[in-house]
Amino acid sequence: MNAFTKSLFANLVFNSELLNYKNMKKINMMLLSGVASLLLSLLIITSCSSGTEKQWQSLFNGENLDNWDIKIRGFQLNDNHKNTFIVEDGLLKVSYDEYETFDDRFGHIFYQEPFSHYILRVEYRFVGEQLANAPGWAYRNNGIMFHSQSAKSMELEQNFPVSVEAQLLGGDGEGERPNFSVCTPGTHVVVDGELRTEHCVTSSGKTYHGDQWVTVELHVYGDSIVHHIIENDTVLTYTNLQLSETHEPLKRGYIALQSESHPTEFRKIEILDLTDQY
Repeated sequence: MNAFTKSLFANLVFNSELLNYKNMKKINMMLLSGVASLLLSLLIITSCSSGTEKQWQSLFNGENLDNWDIKIRGFQLNDNHKNTFIVEDGLLKVSYDEYETFDDRFGHIFYQEPFSHYILRVEYRFVGEQLANAPGWAYRNNGIMFHSQSAKSMELEQNFPVSVEAQLLGGDGEGERPNFSVCTPGTHVVVDGELRTEHCVTSSGKTYHGDQWVTVELHVYGDSIVHHIIENDTVLTYTNLQLSETHEPLKRGYIALQSESHPTEFRKIEILDLTDQY
């Protein structure tokens, strides 16, 4: 079963324990979500089978940080504090070689163009040791922020942009840390027909220990539906992306990668832009 079939199937399968009178309202919401996902998937099949075939676009050129903006907490736009983001050996690296302690210097590097409907493919790995004086939850932790506010609109001391985060987690060699969950700084999403207001919703992704390269994909269709896919396995699907305060639909925004205290390397960041099909 391929990733598309899995994701479609996931939207149509419901937990039998919900089948009682008290939960009929919730079931109706889930059915509507499933039908919407099915219709959207059928539209995708139709659009991809007609017209000129879309081409993948590399967002990272392997040579420099052209077309990217940097925002690190406590520093002005494009002040790349202590060379946190560097390009070396064809890789985009989150580096702490010039740091002694972290001191809550959360950072993000933003691609300068916003997107709404697309498939994003990223290859990454965690390396080395976490920086001293950093929070424990940030161990082997990074993220792909999407539908984000722009770098220039962030406050000087702001930790994270308002966005949806596809969380990248690495294992500690022992316990389980499901990869590619969703976190929602300033936003909410709907999972299986239920509005989720907690900060993170856990995926079914497996744990990746060590310094191995991992390939992930985000299939993003405006505010309608998002699929998280790891190595061709759909591990999470959600719908109705929205701002948490106003519930305004979150239809588009910028893509950013994080610096959260653990060295990380990215060797591929590419996008298949589907905007003109919607």
